[in-house]
Amino acid sequence: MRALSLLAWAPLALIVATILGALAALALHLPLATLTAALADPETHFALALSLRTSLAALLIALALGVPSAYLLARRRFPGKAVVETILDLPMVTPPLVAGIGLLFLLGRDGPIPALGREMLFAPAGVVLAQAYVATSVVTRSARAAFGAIDPGFAANAGTLGLPPFWAFLLVEVPMAGRALLSAAILGWARALGEFGATLMVAGATRFHTETLPMAIFLNIASGRTDVAIACALVLLGLAFALLLAIRLLAGERADPMTEAPDARLAA
Repeated sequence: MRALSLLAWAPLALIVATILGALAALALHLPLATLTAALADPETHFALALSLRTSLAALLIALALGVPSAYLLARRRFPGKAVVETILDLPMVTPPLVAGIGLLFLLGRDGPIPALGREMLFAPAGVVLAQAYVATSVVTRSARAAFGAIDPGFAANAGTLGLPPFWAFLLVEVPMAGRALLSAAILGWARALGEFGATLMVAGATRFHTETLPMAIFLNIASGRTDVAIACALVLLGLAFALLLAIRLLAGERADPMTEAPDARLAA
């Protein structure tokens, strides 16, 4: 019986060991002095600052577009809804390079909006566009689930008390979904920070211009500067870990006492 129990833990232990092994190999690849110098390199600082600025701008766009869209999808039935939801999920499963090529052609000289393309292509604005493209899909999907879990009767009751629909949405349903919406925002931000393929196609790979953290890793690995590439990778991993941990803390590892099984509450 004990052997069977240990066998059940083996897959989890293998997965965790593989992930930790890869991270340790990355972190210990360079001597500490070399890694410290790479972390202090101006290129690392530029990539970090640009990643934070563009990903936050992309997150604001994703929230402005994704939250209202998610509410509409959660509360309304309309012809072709399944098709619309499938289209919205495409950025999450389409290879980023394919999405980037599509955006490049959309904004290119022969596309329908070349004037906008001249402002955005191969510029920091293009980084924001590529990041927002992928983050909006994540935010919309997560926010739709958040609103779908709320009983629409709460907003209806607010309406009977004289609260207009917009204010019922803003003052009743958004606060009720607040924790889930915050988790959606953090997840969208993490996805924007790690975006590479679409950014490469839309904004290009130019040092100290469109060089986000993923782009800095790519450029420095290609040019043989392994130290800066590893430093940027560790910074990106640290940010991703912090954001994912924030989502876990928001969700709460312990069950709410009111949602525990009755037997468990009685036993307590």
